[in-house]
Amino acid sequence: MGRSIVGWKVEPADRSALLERIAAHYPSVIADHVTLRFGTDEQTPLPSACAGEVVGAADDGKGVQALVVRIEGTTHRGDGSHYHITFSLGAGRKAKESNDVIRDHGWRPIEPPIPVRLIPTRWDG
Repeated sequence: MGRSIVGWKVEPADRSALLERIAAHYPSVIADHVTLRFGTDEQTPLPSACAGEVVGAADDGKGVQALVVRIEGTTHRGDGSHYHITFSLGAGRKAKESNDVIRDHGWRPIEPPIPVRLIPTRWDG
């Protein structure tokens, strides 16, 4: 196995519920994972948390829509960025841009928070 990503897949039923509750602003709907670490290998342990809450939303108005997620009491991922779900993307935009949008544009709270079940996993990036 080469370099991979460690994090969580969003439970499919909870992904469906998010898509029903929140309108996707761009045509490419992602809404399926939360990254913990990228550039990992098979020795990197999977996270232990199995739940989170969607507590905010960010959108740059130019093709990146992301949802901020709180896991184990924090939205901060530990590397200066936030836990998030890339929700939808416009043409030519990439999921890795979500952290830049959250940092540069801030995020607005979602009340009440939306619980999401998370499945610890590893996938190829």
